[in-house]
Amino acid sequence: MDFQDIIYEVKDTTAYITINRPEVYNAFRGTTCEELIKAFQKAGWSNDITAIVLGGAGDKAFCTGGDQSSHDGQYDGRGTIGLPVEELHTIIRDVPKPVIARVQGYAIGGGNVLATLCDITIAGESAQFGQVGPKMGSVDPGFGTAYLAHVVGEKKAREIWYMCRRYSAQEALEMGLINAVVADDKLDEEVTAWCAELAERSPTAIAIAKRSFVASTEHIRGIGSLGLQALKLYYDTDESREGVNALQEKRPPEFRKYVK
Repeated sequence: MDFQDIIYEVKDTTAYITINRPEVYNAFRGTTCEELIKAFQKAGWSNDITAIVLGGAGDKAFCTGGDQSSHDGQYDGRGTIGLPVEELHTIIRDVPKPVIARVQGYAIGGGNVLATLCDITIAGESAQFGQVGPKMGSVDPGFGTAYLAHVVGEKKAREIWYMCRRYSAQEALEMGLINAVVADDKLDEEVTAWCAELAERSPTAIAIAKRSFVASTEHIRGIGSLGLQALKLYYDTDESREGVNALQEKRPPEFRKYVK
């Protein structure tokens, strides 16, 4: 299976899925999302795979969300909001294998959502986490908000989304957003060790456990579906476009002038 935006590798019994767009801090476009979905489908139902590792190429970023440079303020027409992110989030939750996020550098915006959705998140000590939606005229009205509250608590989730601050790997560990922090040069070694330990566990028991965890928050999928329909309408407003325009023009956004 040939990919353009990602790298798919199998080492021992672990599938490694890597977003290979370091020139844009591993931001994803429609092609990236579709290739990620295919890779998760390939690994997720293979009896030879015991764990899946999601990562980003290079040392600067895990993923920084949707690629704003590829669409002049609009995504490329795939999925509800122009990108099939809803389908990508679903496949990460639905595959019966544990998914580990290997985070180096930035896990920002949609990349932060991906790291949150993975079953386990392991970060290098220089990793940074956070949201940018309200700064950019965007938001994730599904797993990115409601599931985040389930993970870190309602108050912290609201702070993350409303304030759009950056959080260190240690801060992310303390709030329960990630599972472990290691030195940057030990990140691959740590991820490999977790995968080796998972390979010794009953795959059926893990699959059942994952189904159970997912079932407890499955209502968020419906919330997200409704929310993304609203988000699509929001993206067609001047207020939302102001975020991308301000970024491209390298100036602070002026959202309030568009509020009626």
